[in-house]
Amino acid sequence: MRRGLGQFLRIDVAPHAVSVQRVRRWRGFGQAATASAAADTLATLAIAPAVEAPFDAIASALRVLLGELNVAGWPVSIVLADELTRMWRVTPPPGVEHMADLEAAAGLRFQSLYGETSAAWRVSADWSATQPFFAAAVPRALLAVLQTVAQDCELSIVAVEPRFVSVWNRSRRGLKQGAWFGHVHDQLLTLAAPEADGKGLRAIRPLPIPQGADHDWLTRTLTREALLLELDAPSLLQVNGSVPAGWTRPVRSAAHIPCAALQEQPA
Repeated sequence: MRRGLGQFLRIDVAPHAVSVQRVRRWRGFGQAATASAAADTLATLAIAPAVEAPFDAIASALRVLLGELNVAGWPVSIVLADELTRMWRVTPPPGVEHMADLEAAAGLRFQSLYGETSAAWRVSADWSATQPFFAAAVPRALLAVLQTVAQDCELSIVAVEPRFVSVWNRSRRGLKQGAWFGHVHDQLLTLAAPEADGKGLRAIRPLPIPQGADHDWLTRTLTREALLLELDAPSLLQVNGSVPAGWTRPVRSAAHIPCAALQEQPA
């Protein structure tokens, strides 16, 4: 397939499906590649659930799709479903002086949250010695599988990021004062709660959406999360993705927290 100027591929990877998009916007080599509205889905393939060797199942599906598309030589940005990654908040220790201290703090927090060491995960973060920061981790085994597929298919990987990070980077500029952000995908609502002063994020919360979840459920969930985070309830939830239709309808009473669709912006 011929590649036009500024085009690249975005591969969306989830445990149950993979898809390939052609994107007509480019931010530059070595930077996180993000999609604008000019994205064409070239192919999608469902994956049979695999308890054992799930990453091998992902690799096999990608080889099938990419083999049919003839995209050798293309640059590619890979977006991973949030259930394949982990994100958490890290508070730097007092008097930290070295990068190793920040990495150790992130590792200890990871272990306390997930009950295992981070040795099998590739960790990246917005490292800071003066304020809390968020870290993200991707399984090293998954990265190795993706790199092998890319090499075999003659693709150049320029970015690998969790879906929430990708969506947040394309949406945060449209967030209103006092609003929280949410992304819905595969019956999962991932919430981003800003700090009380609006500078930075207090928490990122992935929450399963029960069948038939309506606006009442959404308001209760936002109120509960605000209490847990010691924040005021949001004045608005701005959300994108596969949003249930009832969430963005006009609120029926002052007790409901309004919800509005938020469009992703070109990077």
